[in-house]
Amino acid sequence: MTTIEHKDTNMNTRTGFQLDKSQAKFMGVCGGIANHFGLDVTLVRIGFALGTVFGFGSLILVYLAIGLIAD
Repeated sequence: MTTIEHKDTNMNTRTGFQLDKSQAKFMGVCGGIANHFGLDVTLVRIGFALGTVFGFGSLILVYLAIGLIAD
């Protein structure tokens, strides 16, 4: 008799960055960054807020660019 191997086709085979719509507040960028680097999403959101304040709003453009380009 032969053995039949089954492959799970439901697994996500992408290894790059992708937005996380399940943890999304707006576009899922912070959730995607948190998943990609293995961080807590709250820490990433705080980092973006602080970076936006101290960077005079420049991270807003970065956030929008990531949200529109990714996925």
